[in-house]
Amino acid sequence: MWKLKVAEGHGPWLYSLNNFVGRQIWEFDPEAGTPEEREEVRKVQENFTTNRFRYKPNGDLLMRMQLIKENKIDLSIPPVRLGENEEVTCEAVTTAVRKSVRLNRAIQAKDGHWPTENAGPLFFTPPLIMVLYFTGTLNIALTPEHKVELLRYITNHQNEDGGWGFHIEGHSTMLGTTLNYISMRILGVGPDDKAVAAGRKWILDRGGATYSPSWGKCYLSVFGLYEWSGCNPLPPEFWLFPSFLPMHPDKMWCYCRTIYMPMSYLYGTRFQAPITDLVLQLREEMHTEPYHEINWAKARLLCAKEDYYYPHSLIQDVLWGGLYHFGEPILKHWPVSKIRERAVKKAIDIIHWEDENSRYITPGCVEKAFHMMAVWAENPDSNSDAFKHHLARIPDYLWMAEDGMKVQSFGSQLWDTSLCIQAILESGMVEEYGTTLKKGHDYVKLSQCQENPSGDYRSRYRHFSKGAWTFSDRDHGWQVSDCTSEALRVLLLLSQFPKELVGEKAEPQCLFDAVNFLFSLQGKSGGLAVWEPAGAKEWLEKLNPSELFANIVTEHEYVECTSSAIQTLLLFKKLYPNHRRKEVDNFIEKATRYVENVQRPNGSWYGGWGVCFTYAAWFALSGLVAAGKTYSNNKTVHKGVNFLLSKQKANGGWGESYLSCPDMVYVHLEKDRTNLVQTAWCLMGLIEAGQVERDPTPLHKAAKLLINSQLDNGDFPQEEITGVYMNNCMLHYASYRNIFPTWALGMYRRRVLKPPQKL
Repeated sequence: MWKLKVAEGHGPWLYSLNNFVGRQIWEFDPEAGTPEEREEVRKVQENFTTNRFRYKPNGDLLMRMQLIKENKIDLSIPPVRLGENEEVTCEAVTTAVRKSVRLNRAIQAKDGHWPTENAGPLFFTPPLIMVLYFTGTLNIALTPEHKVELLRYITNHQNEDGGWGFHIEGHSTMLGTTLNYISMRILGVGPDDKAVAAGRKWILDRGGATYSPSWGKCYLSVFGLYEWSGCNPLPPEFWLFPSFLPMHPDKMWCYCRTIYMPMSYLYGTRFQAPITDLVLQLREEMHTEPYHEINWAKARLLCAKEDYYYPHSLIQDVLWGGLYHFGEPILKHWPVSKIRERAVKKAIDIIHWEDENSRYITPGCVEKAFHMMAVWAENPDSNSDAFKHHLARIPDYLWMAEDGMKVQSFGSQLWDTSLCIQAILESGMVEEYGTTLKKGHDYVKLSQCQENPSGDYRSRYRHFSKGAWTFSDRDHGWQVSDCTSEALRVLLLLSQFPKELVGEKAEPQCLFDAVNFLFSLQGKSGGLAVWEPAGAKEWLEKLNPSELFANIVTEHEYVECTSSAIQTLLLFKKLYPNHRRKEVDNFIEKATRYVENVQRPNGSWYGGWGVCFTYAAWFALSGLVAAGKTYSNNKTVHKGVNFLLSKQKANGGWGESYLSCPDMVYVHLEKDRTNLVQTAWCLMGLIEAGQVERDPTPLHKAAKLLINSQLDNGDFPQEEITGVYMNNCMLHYASYRNIFPTWALGMYRRRVLKPPQKL
């Protein structure tokens, strides 16, 4: 039986800055679990498979089942069910909130964080399987039980047409289908298997693997199923550009930079894995013509229409064509080839530096596989220290749920914990807190970055991280603005509670360091970027080398990050009125103006990190109202409120499709469905904007839907995916369904119904 292990790390190839606080890994224990528990696991796995085309995200049930048993929180309070003509009462919502708070307490880990899945893209898992295969470490890193569950995940998320999507809710794509097809074959499934045969038919019906997008071509070239001569150039010489050029690496979005760096190393060295019997079989299975007859120059320009979200610009086609036909032939020959030698040396040196500064977690799961490929390409030895460090951190990426095992982004531990603490605080139910807030408080304090990356980090294109928080845990090391805002707000909120309830306050200097970090990410427009300061020229996006993503070349500013910082710095100013007061005031004024300026004419805001306009509206309205803007004195708030009200369904909920993100216009869920997480966002946005003073009916209807949807144990049903990044790729935040309805109902109870204090 699979067991979740928290805050553990053993052996010579693992090291940590905070004794592995926040680390979450799954291990298989053949002796664990009673027969009844194993049967329960089997049933939830079977149920997911049976219903996999209805709701694609899993409910993260295995983690919940384990922690609920371990924490022994009483979840037996009878649920509330309100009839069609019944109004929401204070007693009903109080019961629902109490049940929800207890559920959240019951799924907290011993180190104070809330473990959860953060996955969804179907190109996360295969590259790790591929690199383990060709490095000969597949059976070292993965047990037979791992392989069973990886296959379960892959088959559970195969679409009905035989292909696999870019993400679990998406239409089939060449990238998703080729990579998952290869993974099934590596994991021992034969070519005649029904799922494999359906995947192969999907690939061949669309022209074969040569129609992979550029990312796919890179993976296939490394694996020996494609040739580098069929790829657009990825010249590592880019890393040698002088800083005054507009195309300097320092001006790139960090994840574009950290992904294309190992890509360029592999391209520059023309690395190709050993050609095995399986690779030779796959060459026959995945191409429509004999491998040695493929015209690679022609294949370079091919891309399946299903993958073509962001078409290349004319200037880009001219640039790649010039590099391909003229630049590469020159760069490959002496004496110019000496420049390439310097370039690949610089790239691999920075890759090693990034590995060490992330404790070999790397910036994310895409980088993890690419870094392992690059490290192996430099030194094909699984016994090298660097590769052993990499293998030791693979469990950090593997997450187990009822749909199987998958590679997740890199974890959302800090983000989810910061939100969950605020949701519990909004309940106002001090008698229900127990040790939950103290443990969560300790986790947040221990997770703050206390240092910058090592050495001359600016020469490696890194921003400072001291005072910030990451998305996941401290060992990861990559600073994030909204994670920092939410974590800082948690420390500020808890500093106002007795230490007997929440533990010792954070040191003021830790708070000041966090504020300093937030200051560093505000741009001239007033908006906040996510990882590093924005400011590169917008025209650089015309050079986007990926067909799959939009807006990946440069860092951008986001309404969610900006609004989060507004709310936090207003609280900080209240508690520390004399610390850099003028700078705090200027920051808030500029940030507020940014939120107003990026509103669309219809009153909406585009969400960069959640689905989509509902998510952004909650953040935007909360930030504006915190800054003193109201429905009556500010047209931006007025329009934002009216936008949300115009999208409310007859049953009181909201339901926005993930298609809003790539299409960049509001798209309703099919069949007039609603989504509880989005309903919670909208309910909170309207409450913050004072809707109760005008017409509380929309609030009552939304609250009633949430109450009636609550499960017997206090949880809420898992519905559609609600996270996104880079417009086109969806992320499954499995904890959102227990965080946001809790938060929204707590806010409704306290600010709309306003119960007597004793409740």
